[in-house]
Amino acid sequence: MESEQIIIELTPDEALVLSDWLERVQMTDLSRLVDDEAVWAPIHRPAGTLDKSLPEIFAADYAERLDAARGRLRPPGDDSGEGDGAG
Repeated sequence: MESEQIIIELTPDEALVLSDWLERVQMTDLSRLVDDEAVWAPIHRPAGTLDKSLPEIFAADYAERLDAARGRLRPPGDDSGEGDGAG
């Protein structure tokens, strides 16, 4: 069973927003946020994969692209931007 992999598919907007969030999570003190070090690998691995797969993160207009992706993913009527860090 250990050789099997689970594949998660994301839209480009989902991937960009998730990549940004994972980057911010990794820049925090993970030991305060995640109480089990076994969880760190499943955080770092997809973050690294997204970094390699998203040339947008190196674009000069990254912030604008990220804001646009966030806007497209928010529920209709939620244009406040609140909840970006809440889950």
